[in-house]
Amino acid sequence: MDSEPLFVVSLLVKILTVTAIASILVRWNAVKRTLLREERTLNQRLLFGLWLGGIFALGVVVRVALDYRAADLSLEGALVAGLLGGYVSGALAGLLIGLPAFANHEILALPLMIGVGALGGFLRDVAPEPEDVWRFSPFFDLSIYRWFRHRRRGPSAAYQMLLLVACFSLEFLRMLLGHLFGVKKLFYLYPHWPDPGWFMVLAVLVTTVACVALPLKVWNNTRNEVKLEEQNRLLMQARLDALSRQINPHFLFNTLNSVSSLIRSDQEKARLLVFKLSTILRRLLQKHDNFTPLRDELEFIDDYLSIEVVRFGNKLRIVKEIEEPALDALVPSMMLQPVLENSIKHGLGPKVEGGTIYLRAACADGRLTLTIEDDGMGIPAEIMANIYERGIGVSNVRERLTVLFGPQYRMTIDSQAGRGTRVEIEIPELSDTLSPVGAAPQSAKSPGFKGSLVSEPGRPVRS
Repeated sequence: MDSEPLFVVSLLVKILTVTAIASILVRWNAVKRTLLREERTLNQRLLFGLWLGGIFALGVVVRVALDYRAADLSLEGALVAGLLGGYVSGALAGLLIGLPAFANHEILALPLMIGVGALGGFLRDVAPEPEDVWRFSPFFDLSIYRWFRHRRRGPSAAYQMLLLVACFSLEFLRMLLGHLFGVKKLFYLYPHWPDPGWFMVLAVLVTTVACVALPLKVWNNTRNEVKLEEQNRLLMQARLDALSRQINPHFLFNTLNSVSSLIRSDQEKARLLVFKLSTILRRLLQKHDNFTPLRDELEFIDDYLSIEVVRFGNKLRIVKEIEEPALDALVPSMMLQPVLENSIKHGLGPKVEGGTIYLRAACADGRLTLTIEDDGMGIPAEIMANIYERGIGVSNVRERLTVLFGPQYRMTIDSQAGRGTRVEIEIPELSDTLSPVGAAPQSAKSPGFKGSLVSEPGRPVRS
C-alpha cells in the first residue's frame, strides 16, 4: 500500500511520462505530417491509431510486468487518439491499449478502452471548430473561471467545459467500476489507505485532465511552428513574385521605349527588336522558378544583349569570363539583367564611343562570385551615397538576394566617375542536380547578335 507522498509522486511521474512521450513522438516527421492533417484517409486513421495505441500499450505492459502503476496511461491514450483521429483511430488505439490488461485477466479493460477511444471520436465530431480540440488546456481552472466570469459563452467555451467534464467523468467511471468489480478486473489509480480525503481523489482527476491536455499542447505548439514556417515561406514567395513582376514591366517599358524611338528612323531594326522582345517574353512567361542554372541565365542575357546591340550597334562590346563549374550553379532568376541594364543605360549609353562590359563568374570555397564591370561614365559620389534607393534595378536585385539568402550574400558596388563601375555579387554555391555536369555552354550567338560573343569557360573572347 502506497503512502501519501509516494502516491503523489506516482501522479507526477504520470504527467512527466506523457509529456516525454508527446515530445518524442513529435520528432518523427511522419507523426508531424499526420498531426497537421485535419482530414485523413482510412489508412491514415488506422496508422495513427496503431502509433498511439502501440505507444500507450507499452505503458500498460510496463505496469503489468513491473507493477509500476505510474507507467499506465491507458485511459488518457485512448481518449487522445479518439480526439485527434476520430472513431477509427480511437477504437483501434483503445483495442491495442486494452489487450495487455485483458491478457492479465483485467477483463473490463478492453471494452472500457475501446469505448473511451470511440467517445473521443464523438467528442471530436461535436467540436464547433477543428481547432477547439487543440485548445484544450491543462489549466482548466482558467476555463472554469472564464466560463462563470463572462456572460457571453460561445460554443468554443462550452466545448472546453465539455472536454473537462468528459475527462473527469471517464476517470470517475473507471474508479467506480474498479471499486465495484475489484482492481483485478480493472486497473485504476486510487488512494487505498483509510479515509484518503477528497483532495487526493481530486488529484487523480486533475492528473487525468493534465495527461490528456499536455500532449495536445505539445503537439499543437509544433503544429503552430510548422504553420508559421509555411506562412513565412508563402510570404517570402509572394514577396519574390512581387519583385519579379516589378522588374519585368521595368525591362519591358525600357525596351518599348527603344522600339518607339526606332520606328521612324530604322523600321528594320524596330522589327528585329520586337521579334527579340517576343522571344524574351515567351521565356519569362514559361519560367516560374526562383532559381535557374547560370548557363540558362546566360542564355537569357544573350537574348537581352541582342536587343541592346540592335540599339547600340558596335558601340557595345561584351567580354565573358565564365568558369566551367560555375555554369551549373543556381542563381536567382533575372538577377543579372537589371545590373547589365544599368551598366548599358547609365554607364555606356552616355559615352559617344561606347564601351565594354565584363561579365565574370567563378566558384571557390562553396561560394559563387558574379562580377559585372564596365568602363563607362561611372556613378557620381552624390548618387553612390544612396544608390540602393534610386530606381528599380539595383534595389530590386538587392531585396531579392536579401529574401533568398538573408545574411549569406554580399553585394558591393564600386564606381569611379569617368572610369566605370564594378558590381560584385557573392552567394552560396547551389548545385543544379538536373543539369549535366561539365556540359558545354550554349551557342554564343543569337540571330542578329553582332556585338558580343559568349566565351568558352575560362577563355574570354573579345568582340
